[in-house]
Amino acid sequence: MPNSADFARRLWLIGGTTESAAIAATISCNVSCLVSVTTASARGLYPQTPNIQVWVGRINSQELEDFLCQQKIMAVLDASHPYAVEISQSVISATQKLQIPYLRYERPVINDSSAINLDSFETLLFGDYLHSHRVLLTVGYRVLPLFQSWQEKATLFARILPSINSLETALNSGFTSDRLICLRPPISVALERSLWQQWQISLVVSKASGTAGGEDVKRLVAQQLNIPLILINRPTVVYPQQTSDLATALEFIDFNC
Repeated sequence: MPNSADFARRLWLIGGTTESAAIAATISCNVSCLVSVTTASARGLYPQTPNIQVWVGRINSQELEDFLCQQKIMAVLDASHPYAVEISQSVISATQKLQIPYLRYERPVINDSSAINLDSFETLLFGDYLHSHRVLLTVGYRVLPLFQSWQEKATLFARILPSINSLETALNSGFTSDRLICLRPPISVALERSLWQQWQISLVVSKASGTAGGEDVKRLVAQQLNIPLILINRPTVVYPQQTSDLATALEFIDFNC
């Protein structure tokens, strides 16, 4: 963990997303901010300023209370990924116990009936949605092992991040190298469309991750090519406070820091 000796009481911005980067870029130089990310590649999202420190790593839920105290955290702004529910739930519990102000910044939901929305991966896998399709999965590498039993019932392709963990997980889940592409978002409409056409995709599965996650691009290409798009809904989390408005998030910082 970073050494907090040189820092006054400060904000903890749970990051790793484009929204958190936008928030960090607008934070006043008078606010001391600790940004946490899980991968070294995400460090480059944030401005290099004296008042912002980026910490790379995962925080064990059992260590959270100590972390909050040691780092002299006076408020938490949670701008983590919509599907990273474990860290959000753990932080909510710890901040409530220590009476530290918490705000969830939730990226806006796209309200559009053009896609097929499912409540979970279990609903997708136990249904007959994938059968005999040429399926493109843009769901992240962690859930790819769930699709291993479908490798012989459908032709599965996956787009993953260019990392060793992603590639190893995909290969161990039965994806061959000719059915994988490693790309870091954002993905343009032209590139998305070309990829679907190159692989002759007949069904796409993604997460309802909002515009920041490329959902709008996938919706557009699905309509252009008349290809069904299945979206797995975001997990349900009861946040004590939440907003999708950047101005409200900045007001929270100004009030508490």
